[in-house]
Amino acid sequence: MFNFIQTKKGHHPDYIFIISIFLLVVFGLLMLSSASSDLGKIKFNDTYYYLEHQILYGLIIGIIGFFIASGLYYKNLKKIALPFLIINIILLLLVFTPLGFSNKGASRWLNLGLFSFQPAEFLKLSFIIYIAAWLSNRKLNRQSFFQGFLPFIIISGFVSALIIIQPATTILLIIMASVLAMYFASGAKITHIASIILLGLLGLALIIYITPYRYERITAFFSDNSEKQETSRYQINQSLIAIGSGGLFGIGFGKSTTKYKYLPEPIGDSIFAVLAEELGFIGSLFIISTFIVLFLKGFLIARNSSDQFAKFIVIGFISIISIQTFIHIAAISGLIPLTGVPLPFISYGGTSLAVFLTMAGIIVNISKHT
Repeated sequence: MFNFIQTKKGHHPDYIFIISIFLLVVFGLLMLSSASSDLGKIKFNDTYYYLEHQILYGLIIGIIGFFIASGLYYKNLKKIALPFLIINIILLLLVFTPLGFSNKGASRWLNLGLFSFQPAEFLKLSFIIYIAAWLSNRKLNRQSFFQGFLPFIIISGFVSALIIIQPATTILLIIMASVLAMYFASGAKITHIASIILLGLLGLALIIYITPYRYERITAFFSDNSEKQETSRYQINQSLIAIGSGGLFGIGFGKSTTKYKYLPEPIGDSIFAVLAEELGFIGSLFIISTFIVLFLKGFLIARNSSDQFAKFIVIGFISIISIQTFIHIAAISGLIPLTGVPLPFISYGGTSLAVFLTMAGIIVNISKHT
């Protein structure tokens, strides 16, 4: 145990990366307080209900995770990569037991009495760390079919099956795209990468085709605006109205007219629309620019790392944050089909915030030793 918790001295961490995280978290709490005020008042007679829950079950746990992860030497994670993944897989299976509960037809949550959480969110940590540990093995021939391609397909397929039956398709897409970026960065064959992408696209197309609500989202994206409001196109239309109403400087913080009556999921899937309406193009540009700085600094940390394990971890974590951010903003802006994915560090969700802050802590730790 002592060998695991030992730390190692390094140089100063990447302060620009830390400042970017700080700005996103503070900005997220401010936007959540605005987006959730009406909803909290009506449902719980407490304007700050959702903000308080985010702080208690997301921010506090996330800050603890951030400081632990940034203080412990990152190479210690290699020792727990496999046990961590196995525990996460067990938690994924437990959502189908009496400990799990469903919401809107999805079985993604575990209820432990005092709190509930989504085990699939922890895969963003455990699976990335495991794949990074596996790819950094010097004895591994990453270009070999039997040593590289086949084991990657087997473990990815097994994890994918556990997520897809919940169902949590978008989380699956984000995680698998990120581990594929790691696999590509490790020097895998282009033909193997292309084969994985093709298999993934075929599988995704089949899943969309056989599940009506996913199929409806795709058809709604390509339908015209004259569709009835009861269809999936409604959320996209309302989001675009909110974004357009913001103009250059927005209508003012807390003054959104769409966040309760018209926007579905204003504290989660649609929070960027609330942000754009209240703070306008300037506010949206600020938050997008902060994310871009975070992404660039993250990939620079990965590039400057001489340790393969550290490099793959940072590539995986930054890819997850980047892909999820892009999907949220693009979907709510009508650029891609609606997916229902939260905006990292901004949207309501304690598990998500805690996981992203812990990710950030690991990246900060790596920045101190590269």
